[in-house]
Amino acid sequence: MKKKKTEVVIVGAGLAGLATAACLTMHAIPHNHFITYINDYVACFNLCPHLRCEVESAIFDDEEGKWQVVARNLEAGEVEEYVARFVVVATGENDKAVVPEFPGIESSPGEVIHSMDYRNGSKYKGKDVLVVGCGNSGMEIALDLSNFGAKAAIVVRNELHVVPKELLFWIMLLRKFLPIYLLDAILLFLCYFKYETTPIYPVIDVGTFQKIKSGHIQVLPSVKSIKGNNVRFKNEISHQFDAIILATGYKSSAKEWLKGDDYLIGEDGISKQKFPNHWKGRHGLYCAGLARKGIYGLANDAENIANDINTLLKDDDAKKMN
Repeated sequence: MKKKKTEVVIVGAGLAGLATAACLTMHAIPHNHFITYINDYVACFNLCPHLRCEVESAIFDDEEGKWQVVARNLEAGEVEEYVARFVVVATGENDKAVVPEFPGIESSPGEVIHSMDYRNGSKYKGKDVLVVGCGNSGMEIALDLSNFGAKAAIVVRNELHVVPKELLFWIMLLRKFLPIYLLDAILLFLCYFKYETTPIYPVIDVGTFQKIKSGHIQVLPSVKSIKGNNVRFKNEISHQFDAIILATGYKSSAKEWLKGDDYLIGEDGISKQKFPNHWKGRHGLYCAGLARKGIYGLANDAENIANDINTLLKDDDAKKMN
């Protein structure tokens, strides 16, 4: 199989990947852009028809001094091999669904889906539905189910950091007049009046807690096991459900396909290097949007990566001319 040569391979079709591609294009740097999962292909193909390859592996070849990237062409169904000087990991912090393996879950006769496949609660009217996970997705799904007439229950394992949406509205209005650090302090202070807070990602309350207080949504502890429609919980009490929705979050898949790197990307798929030098690794490896700095951070990463690659390529051209 003939290997295709390119300067840069970008892996990831989210904001970080698209931003990096745009920055490289501004420098007229040739690049190939891959996705990590076929679900991403469906979501972004209409926007970027060139995103047709799903990465399978990337490993640095010490002898050639280049990255060997294997990807599957989703249109032809064939495996393609690329040789690139640079690889940009832009898969995001949460690009793969986390699906817990509860004992006996395969015995459930009802629907068991991840929250990524949930659309709305219309087909669950009158049914008993368990939502596993109490993050923003889980809370909003439980509310939606209840609004559509389902008998919703939600698994809550730990304390929550809850932010009422009304507080966020006022904080957004004050953004024009006050610095971010002060707004953060004000928001946390106001939260103490209504809910307890814990050092985790906040859950924005869009109405779920009122439904819980009124008894329309039941709160349950951790799932212990499943047998048919019967779900047993940590408190040894069992309930029957017609469907289970796993709002159990996402994780980074970078370490599943990126081989041989122990410097830039940690086992959790996040950059191991400290800000602001978190975006650059060794052997032409970079990462964008993997420092928990949000959209602003990934935009800076994309610019830094493109500028750095552009500088290295210009240095190479200068050496060839001497």
